[in-house]
Amino acid sequence: MEAQEIEHIVVAGAGTMGYSMAQIFARYGYQVTIYDLAQAALDNAATRIAQGTDNLVADGDITRDESDELLARISYTCEKDCFGTCDLMVESIVERLDVKTSFYREISELTRPNAILATNTSGLSINELAAAVKLPQRFIGMHWFNPSHIIPLIEIVRGDETSDETANAVRDLARAIGKKPVVVQKDVPGFVANRIQFAVLREALHLVETGVVDAQGVDDIMRHGLGLRYACLGPLQIADFGGLDTFHHIASYLNADLCNAAEPSPLLAQLFGEGAYGVKAQRGFYDYTQGRDVEATRERDEAYLAVAKALGKL
Repeated sequence: MEAQEIEHIVVAGAGTMGYSMAQIFARYGYQVTIYDLAQAALDNAATRIAQGTDNLVADGDITRDESDELLARISYTCEKDCFGTCDLMVESIVERLDVKTSFYREISELTRPNAILATNTSGLSINELAAAVKLPQRFIGMHWFNPSHIIPLIEIVRGDETSDETANAVRDLARAIGKKPVVVQKDVPGFVANRIQFAVLREALHLVETGVVDAQGVDDIMRHGLGLRYACLGPLQIADFGGLDTFHHIASYLNADLCNAAEPSPLLAQLFGEGAYGVKAQRGFYDYTQGRDVEATRERDEAYLAVAKALGKL
């Protein structure tokens, strides 16, 4: 199947990522069905999507008529017969290998042979999931990033059996909905973005644990220095501008001193053990009590949106 043949998309899983993806697909004219086992989850998704379209209208991004049309293109169901008519299914259910493989064993039997099946997993093996899929050449990773209505990147992750036709169709679809797709040619743990993210996090935590800098200092260095660079250039482009001779010289003495721990950092393990999971628990590296969680989320989204618009990504 090619991207232009895709008309009906089923999003499996009505959580934050699921309803966000559904709203984006619908905004670009696709008929979308959100499937979930729980009616309460579907009801919440409908409420969130309605709120999201109201925000688009308020911001002047779409008209009220366009909002009504968008909402009319989305349906909600707990019934699995929706899978039999879709051209593309994007799965965003719980991030557990056993749950996902069980899902694919059943659902891949219900879909048409040419329907594309995509998973929004952020790191589970595409090849392991593909083993549970009937006709695995139509299976692929389609990894979105939260908040999906702002972050343009989508990782298109190929498994060993993913066909070129499937990879090209999902890549072209991502472009059609205004996203920036990157095709990851090999299925490796964490794909690409999370491998880079966790390499940075490992070193940042090590510097805090060893008393080199505090948490605020690390974040300020990223936000006001490296982050500005990386918003405009990738790490390999930055090296080109800095001079590969200079970067080779620095790497020759610095690499050996960088953290290479194979286990989660003691500081991260401590916070995890205390139930300090970050914003959702109102405590992590920072305090998010007394409404600071809501304020921090608002500030994050506004900053993301401003940067994305400044760079011409939205």
